Amino acid sequence: MAALYFEDFHLGQEFVTKGRTVTEADIVNFAALSWDTNAIHTDLEFAKQSPFGERIAHGMLGVVIHSGLSQMLGITDGTLLAFLGMTWKFHHPVKIGDTIHVVQRVSELRETSKPDRGLLSFEKRIINQRGEVVQTGTTTMLIARKKPAV
Repeated sequence: MAALYFEDFHLGQEFVTKGRTVTEADIVNFAALSWDTNAIHTDLEFAKQSPFGERIAHGMLGVVIHSGLSQMLGITDGTLLAFLGMTWKFHHPVKIGDTIHVVQRVSELRETSKPDRGLLSFEKRIINQRGEVVQTGTTTMLIARKKPAV
């Protein structure tokens, strides 16, 4: 999909990413990268005794994968000026072997004092292959506006 400018978005517009399967290697690599070696992610025997009964992915790994999946849509390639913030909730664990995808809906469009940019917010849902919403959140960014015709 081609990159979109502020004017190309409309409230309620939805975009759906492709899916990505979370692997044991993803969890091991994320633990090494982040230094988050919590036993629920890294110790099978410990995790078996947890309420989940098995190792689960780091919550932030889901957030990071969501970011990559959203980027792969291509809708902000070259038009995203700045990532301003996010709010996030974790509803269910992401487990080894889960395939997750993102549904993102335009929830806010606001002009700014600068004519070359606008504020864009998405409400996002990360959904697994069982249809469970595992994480939700809102992201806000600055997006380029189209240059006026001369």
